[in-house]
Amino acid sequence: MIALDTPPDPANTVDITFATDNFKAGELIGQWTATTLAGKPAVIALLDLFNDKIVSVDYNRDQGFLTGMGIDTKDKKRNGDEEKSGKYSAAGGGGGTYTIACNEPTNGAEDGGRTAMERCLTKNPGINVVYTINEPAAVGAQQALKAAGVQSPIVVSIDGGCDGVKQVKDGLINATSQQYPLKMAQLGVKAVKQIATGGSKPQVTSGLDFYDTGVALVTDKPAPGVDSIDAAKGTDLCWGKK
Repeated sequence: MIALDTPPDPANTVDITFATDNFKAGELIGQWTATTLAGKPAVIALLDLFNDKIVSVDYNRDQGFLTGMGIDTKDKKRNGDEEKSGKYSAAGGGGGTYTIACNEPTNGAEDGGRTAMERCLTKNPGINVVYTINEPAAVGAQQALKAAGVQSPIVVSIDGGCDGVKQVKDGLINATSQQYPLKMAQLGVKAVKQIATGGSKPQVTSGLDFYDTGVALVTDKPAPGVDSIDAAKGTDLCWGKK
C-alpha cells in the first residue's frame, strides 16, 4: 500500500508515501521573506488552515515559514506557541524585529483567506508580511489588503499550481513554494507495480519518513542566497494546466 501527498500517522501503516516536504516548503518562503525585508520590522499575519484540528500540512508549513525567518517555533507540531515579538534573522546574515499580529484559519479557501485577513487587520492594521497556507487563501488575503489600502505587503504561499504561479507573475503573490503532485502520482504507480511483482519497496528520503518529491521557490524577485526559479520556469513545471 502506498500514500500520496500526506504521510499517515504512523508512517509505517503504508509501504511508502510520496509527498512534498511541507516544512521545507514553508522554510523556503520564510528565508525569502527574511532576506527580502532587508532588516525592516516585520508585522506578520499567519493565515493557517484550521484552528479546530491539527493536521501535519498545516503545522509543517506554518512552522517551516517561521523557522525560515529564524523565529523559534518551540513545538514544531503546534501552531501559535511562538513568541509574539522578538527578532527574525536572514539566512545570509542580518535581520530585524518582528511582531506576530495573528494566527487565523482560512480552510484553504479564497473566502476564508479574505475573512481571516480582515480579522487580522482589525487586530493590527500595520501588517506588512502575510504567510498563507495555500494560494486560494493568498488571493482572498490580497482582496482584503487592497480593500484596506495596505501598500506593498509581502504575501507568500505554498502549492505552485498553474493559477498560483500566474498570481506570482501578476504580483498578487510575491513568492510561492511549488510542489509536484504529478511526480507523486507517477512514482506511486511505479511503486505499486514494483511491489506487486515482488520487487523491493522504495526507500524513504534520508531524515524523513516519506519519499520527498521536491519543492522549488517560485518568484520574480529573487533574494540573495535563496535558491529560486522564476514564474516562467514555474509555469513550465506547474500542475493544474487547463
